[in-house]
Amino acid sequence: MELFLDPGDPRPRASQLYDQLRDAIADGRLDPGDRLTPSRIVARELGVSRSTVTEAYGRLGAEGYIEGRAGGGSVVAAAPGPVRSRPVSAALQPTARAAAVEPYAEFADVAATYDCRPGRVDPTLFPMAAWRRCMMAALDGSPGQYGDPAGSPDLRAALAHWVVRSRGVAAIAEQIFVTAGAGHAIDLVARVLLEPGDTVALEEPGYPVVAALLRSQGLRVVGIPVDDEGIVVDALPAEARLVYVTPSHQFPLGMVMSRRRRFALLDWATANGAAVIEDDYDSEFRYTARPLEPLQRLDRDGRVLYVGTFAKTLSAGLRLGFLVAPASLLSALRAIRQVSDWCPPTTTQAALTGFIAGGHLDRHLRRARTVYTERHRLMWETMGELLPAGYRRLPAVAGLHLTVRADHSARTEVPETRRALRRQGLLFSPLEPSYQFSEPAVGYLLGFAGVPTPHVVPAVRAFTTVLSEAGQPTESV
Repeated sequence: MELFLDPGDPRPRASQLYDQLRDAIADGRLDPGDRLTPSRIVARELGVSRSTVTEAYGRLGAEGYIEGRAGGGSVVAAAPGPVRSRPVSAALQPTARAAAVEPYAEFADVAATYDCRPGRVDPTLFPMAAWRRCMMAALDGSPGQYGDPAGSPDLRAALAHWVVRSRGVAAIAEQIFVTAGAGHAIDLVARVLLEPGDTVALEEPGYPVVAALLRSQGLRVVGIPVDDEGIVVDALPAEARLVYVTPSHQFPLGMVMSRRRRFALLDWATANGAAVIEDDYDSEFRYTARPLEPLQRLDRDGRVLYVGTFAKTLSAGLRLGFLVAPASLLSALRAIRQVSDWCPPTTTQAALTGFIAGGHLDRHLRRARTVYTERHRLMWETMGELLPAGYRRLPAVAGLHLTVRADHSARTEVPETRRALRRQGLLFSPLEPSYQFSEPAVGYLLGFAGVPTPHVVPAVRAFTTVLSEAGQPTESV
């Protein structure tokens, strides 16, 4: 640890060193077994005699804080002298706006028999060997200096080619902006387009993390209902400056926004001078129907910002995503990114560039689609057979989760039912937090991507057994 001497301190220098080391041991900043810097090195760095340092070490040894080891110098004793906890200061407090943000994840990363939380992918499908080769090739080059805040030119070109081919987005490399995931992209867009107090419209129900993110920026967030065709455009307030939607696979209910509704949303945005964020978080995985054209491709006025992520296609741990933005915003996006974290990690970008160019991403997606299609089928069919009266599965032709909704809203059995599900070793996400602006519906989000194929049917059986034992939902009084 770093040691300091204060020339203005009337205490002897040995006492100053002793006090600093004793406090570090007592506070737990130095752990038992930690080796102290040799006295000759401390003396040289502080410009004092070695005897000054050895005097401080001697006092620590005499009081049981440190002990000598043959050939190993001095280390913190296994049972040091009196240890105290450093008092925790509460002088600084978060703002009310920051304190209002709550963690989204309901469960910690604990062992479970069936991890059915939505958004989880199967880590065993990750093409580790191919990724390792791409990462090693990237490491062969120098990490270099700071990069372009928008991302490396090579990766942006690779992403542009891939997203045009795989998702039907209309984009060139200059429109691609590499991000640390979808949330980062949304944060950047809001900072560039909005001022505190502006109104943002979100789907209701929707992704609660986005609502919390935008509120943390001082924005007024309103919820807009969805129906079988997607967000209800007629319910959008004229003062909304930004609309956030998930048209390819509405989160959490699963419907696909109709073509008619897509054009209606674009017409509304043009008429009201608003922007639209299209979050296409998992459209790579479709099971029965071909996707409709992205909003971004239908947009003729430059109002749609398309957000993609590799959290579902590869791994959430990579923290990589991208934004397709109108050219008019790129300069401001670069500047905002630069003053926060400057640029994406250059080595990881190089690895992903090679991974895409080498065809590894396409091969991985083909394999993952085959696996997830089977798991989707098993969960959908087993639910159809076993769900008790009072519950229904919501159709979903894409994505990595299915939603089960109760026929009626609030009921007293819900907390006990959820405790019973957890006792069965089943992790899930409740539907209610997705409702931020209206009376929540009772339901469950069950992901299937992270559940091994042989476990999908047993997981659904465990789930439906608990629901059956809890009894049919009743009308709220």
